[in-house]
Amino acid sequence: MKTLLLQFLRSIRQSFQDLLPIILVIGFFELIVLQQGVPNFSQILIGGFMVLLGLSFFVLGLQMALFPLGEDMAYSFVRKGNLWLLLLFAFTLGFGTTVAEPALIAIAEEAATIAADGGVIENADDARENYATGLRLVVALAVGFALLVGVIRILKGWPVQYLIIGGYIGVVIMTGFAPDEIIGIAYDSGGVTTSTVTVPLVAALGIGLANSIQGRDPLIDGFGLIAFASLTPMIFVMAYGMLF
Repeated sequence: MKTLLLQFLRSIRQSFQDLLPIILVIGFFELIVLQQGVPNFSQILIGGFMVLLGLSFFVLGLQMALFPLGEDMAYSFVRKGNLWLLLLFAFTLGFGTTVAEPALIAIAEEAATIAADGGVIENADDARENYATGLRLVVALAVGFALLVGVIRILKGWPVQYLIIGGYIGVVIMTGFAPDEIIGIAYDSGGVTTSTVTVPLVAALGIGLANSIQGRDPLIDGFGLIAFASLTPMIFVMAYGMLF
């Protein structure tokens, strides 16, 4: 219990150090440049304290649960020696974490609202919900596919840079053919996908997998899955816009 408390206090200190530049920048522009008081100061102070506590708990939770869990499952699948189970796990992990990603849920709902206001879809609750759900599922399929390819890359030892360069060449080519209304959403989907829920488990899977395979360097082979998870949604969402 004492060790856990010390870890939490260290996490609070680190989180405060991470947030301090943001506080200084906002304070400088609010008080010096704009020369106005902070509105609802007490409310902002309480909200900032909640952010500090939430971030501290989140980081501590990652260290205690998600990172060890992802690495342990990667070890277990390699010891089991069943490639198809490992690939199935990678795909479902990518799909499941992405569907639950709060940032993706938020941007999908916002995109549906804007699409309805712009006349791209019918301005009705069902149409907006279907649009947002379809976008989330397409992105989730893209991340699942990305982890599947990433795991095969680690197993085979393929250089990550060639796959990434090839993928971005594909993104550039597809941008010339995709509808204008979908391009911005596709690009943003690649960014919001790799957020709070997805990144810890994906990173842990890659590092654990590279650690458990002889001849693989975790620093060289263990990283790169997150880059795939950012790349493939752009391709899938543009393809979704072109087809539907």
